[in-house]
Amino acid sequence: MLMRTDPFRDLDRLTQQVFGTAARPAAMPMDAWREGEEFLVEFDLPGIDPQALDLDVERNVLTVRASRPDLDSDRSMVAAERPRGVFSRQLFLGENLDTDRIHADYRDGVLRLRIPVAEKAKPRKIEIERPEREAKALTTS
Repeated sequence: MLMRTDPFRDLDRLTQQVFGTAARPAAMPMDAWREGEEFLVEFDLPGIDPQALDLDVERNVLTVRASRPDLDSDRSMVAAERPRGVFSRQLFLGENLDTDRIHADYRDGVLRLRIPVAEKAKPRKIEIERPEREAKALTTS
């Protein structure tokens, strides 16, 4: 049987194994987009216990931490490709987001954050005041 190897896939797997430690957390894939008056961010964290998730906001930096326990040493593994240990990701949130009202839920292995746009950052109409004489001149013309 002929087996083909993909050096890029092998390098990616090796990188995950080497850098996926507490000192250098493994990658946490993310999607982010804007929907109306809020930003949504989703992190793929399959197999993570919800109790192992931690979210912190300090100044405008959101930190997401998750951990997946090590494998049972009594098991005789045939394959062990899923990263273990601590995962961490930081997002630098702009001043235009309301970090006091972030909503998070975790479902089907996806952590979803809803971050509302701050009231001060929403577009608004500014009324222009005119002096009384100018307003009268405009209405009589």
